[in-house]
Amino acid sequence: MKLFSNHSTALVARPFLSSLGRFKGLLSAAAMAVMPMVASAQNPVIQTLFSTDPAPLVVGDRMYLYTGHDEDNADFFWMQEWRVYSSTDMVNWTDHGVPLALETFSWADDRAWAAQTIERDGKFYWYICAHSKLSGGMAIGVAVADSPTGPFKDAIGRPLYDNGSWDHIDPTVMIDDDGQAWIYWGNPRIYCGKLNKDMVSFDGEVFNLELTEAGFGAPDPKDRKKDVKYKDMYTEGPWIMKCPQMADAKKAKKAKAAKNPKPGSTGYYLLYAAGGVPEHIAYSWAPTPTGPWTYMGTIMPEGGTSSFTNHCGYEHFKGHDYFFYHTGKLPRGGGFGRSVAIEEFKFNADGTFPTILPTDKGVDPIATLNPYSRVEAETMAFSFGVKSEPNALTGVYVSEIHNNDYIKLQAVDFGTNGPKSFEARVACALQGGTIEVHADSIKGTKMAEVTVPHTGGWETWQTVSAAVSQKVTGVHDLFFVFRGRKGVKIANFDWWKFEN
Repeated sequence: MKLFSNHSTALVARPFLSSLGRFKGLLSAAAMAVMPMVASAQNPVIQTLFSTDPAPLVVGDRMYLYTGHDEDNADFFWMQEWRVYSSTDMVNWTDHGVPLALETFSWADDRAWAAQTIERDGKFYWYICAHSKLSGGMAIGVAVADSPTGPFKDAIGRPLYDNGSWDHIDPTVMIDDDGQAWIYWGNPRIYCGKLNKDMVSFDGEVFNLELTEAGFGAPDPKDRKKDVKYKDMYTEGPWIMKCPQMADAKKAKKAKAAKNPKPGSTGYYLLYAAGGVPEHIAYSWAPTPTGPWTYMGTIMPEGGTSSFTNHCGYEHFKGHDYFFYHTGKLPRGGGFGRSVAIEEFKFNADGTFPTILPTDKGVDPIATLNPYSRVEAETMAFSFGVKSEPNALTGVYVSEIHNNDYIKLQAVDFGTNGPKSFEARVACALQGGTIEVHADSIKGTKMAEVTVPHTGGWETWQTVSAAVSQKVTGVHDLFFVFRGRKGVKIANFDWWKFEN
């Protein structure tokens, strides 16, 4: 998440503040321009709200995605909570709600900015940054849970690191091959620390990585000269990772034996938002977690995201490499209304990153979805109009459903025989409406139509069903199209299932 304060970050703050008004106007216009395009896109991957600062984590057969949340109609980075989504196929994402918020931390009172989660010994540690009411600056905190979706609690009841500075944002974490855990954060400098095995305390002192032209494209802010045009500039949002070849034992052994290992052969990559405002994504390499660092260049160039900030993450999942970032491309989105997007890519032959450009298409499915077991309604590849919200008894469900809203799922496998009936769990306090079930497109084959009745309340649930009138077999996209009186909420939607 973004921070530019009135202390030693002035070299970054001045261009940010002077450019902000101009970028807000440009991005508002850009958001309006993409509205007709959004319905056919797969990026951004979450459409029910604005999601930010993606932090992916693979756990078993699922990719978990930890995000921030920009509030609707925000005029700054006013953020209150962190959210979790997951997928087994990279296109249909299940909303797990809000297992972590400012209220989780008694010491925090504002600015729930970028965060990252990591697993160790069966526990999940969520490193966050937030405004500290203890010191008046930004601080690093940590929450812990026994499940990747929580519930999470403050692991230590106080900040992990807090000294009153505004530098302390955007933590990223890594556990090295030797079991040593490392954490990095910061704008406009990079802070680094070794974590003890308990993951909630430091082994030694926190220190700054040395910012040099050779390492990051520009020296430390205090050493930069106004009349010098540097090749790049570390700004914020670091993401630490091992070089990809480390998974190849033979290459790793050969690289470690070399006196001067090359970038990509072994070592560490630090990805980060760079260049000031607007931001692009760049990266540096080092043979050790602390350096010396070598600037490697740009991964995602500036432009094409409709957002003046960016924040990235990386994960390898089921044989595929994925680059996560955020854009301002949802309707009414922009610099303060950002949304997570994903691109699949392949590393260069030498293990370095290629140039990755933002697309509206997004990624392809790597698995199919089974429609014959209960599917949560908040699992979707794309949606229009709807929101999601939680209930203590029901969990997360789809809400704010109105006439002509829809939900899309990708790569749904109906098998060789096809379904006989369809059922859904719904709630309605008014007249209700219908759910049309279509294959392939909003106006594609109409498989079924179920009536949503008055159930007695917005959280009074009833299961409704209908026979499948046109059988479909094989793999198809699936659409739920909602019909009802214009301007009136039709239903809440909890889950669905086909019978065969």
